[in-house]
Amino acid sequence: MFIIGGVIFLVVEKFFIPKESEQIDDVEAITYKQVLVIGVAQVFALIPGTSRAGSTIIGALLVKLSRKASAEFSFLLAFPVMSAVTAYDLLKHYKEFDTSNLLSLGIGFIVSFIVAFMTIKLFLKFLEKFTFVAFGIYRIIFGIALLLFFN
Repeated sequence: MFIIGGVIFLVVEKFFIPKESEQIDDVEAITYKQVLVIGVAQVFALIPGTSRAGSTIIGALLVKLSRKASAEFSFLLAFPVMSAVTAYDLLKHYKEFDTSNLLSLGIGFIVSFIVAFMTIKLFLKFLEKFTFVAFGIYRIIFGIALLLFFN
């Protein structure tokens, strides 16, 4: 799936990116129809080895969002999913937490939040100047490396 996903990124970049004047740059300008298509694209992340972010970005690119708006919307879509998974995991393992772990958990949460926030900011800056071609190539090379290593 890494290889297939990489090829899909390359194909979308080559054939399906509209002119800048036709792209939507603001996530608040997205229509319900576009949101539905992006949501359907997110379902492909259920296939093992498929990135949720990658599938939603591809879906967003196909409905004429700019690269930056596609990534922004993908990150916004991640929030409810990750919140639900975190809440479920906390409920499932609540007996494992005690007061001695709270400081470590708090520090880990804060550091993770800061690193994720900065990574997202840098990625969005990157997308203002570059395409997803490098990401597609990376996925293909990584997929080939996995095939060679595990076969």
